[in-house]
Amino acid sequence: MKNQYHNPNLSPNQCGSSLVQTIDAPLPLVWSIIRRFDNPQAYKQFVKSCMLSVGNGGIGSVREVMVVSGLPAATSTERLDELDDELHVMMVSFIGGDHRLVNYRSTTTLHEINGDGGKTVVVESYVVDVPAGNSKEDTCSFADLIIGCNLRSLARITEKLAKV
Repeated sequence: MKNQYHNPNLSPNQCGSSLVQTIDAPLPLVWSIIRRFDNPQAYKQFVKSCMLSVGNGGIGSVREVMVVSGLPAATSTERLDELDDELHVMMVSFIGGDHRLVNYRSTTTLHEINGDGGKTVVVESYVVDVPAGNSKEDTCSFADLIIGCNLRSLARITEKLAKV
């Protein structure tokens, strides 16, 4: 499942990780939720709201994300760097905001299990700068926590939709 998209080169001041979630829902359904760059709150529970400031949701679009209270951030400005509907690849970069995830870049890929159309594996990897005063372990633990929650939420939502 890990391919050229999930093998980043890290500089000494960066950390990164890959998380994997198996979802009991067909790939087209899961992709239809993930690919909506303009609507991350459909499955990302820490997103309060989102508005496109540039573009229409395609490559190069920029979104302004408002984060729920309780997290160490209120806003994030994010750019869609790649969206491939055939290979099911999405790449996003954080280009601004009041968070500490500087130079954050994520890659999400979807893979069908056994070609039966019933299960999907989602792989999300990221690279981020380690802020001054933080350790690589603390930085990765925080990012892993957020991504893990998002992937579990995506699984719950799409599995429920698949049963309808």
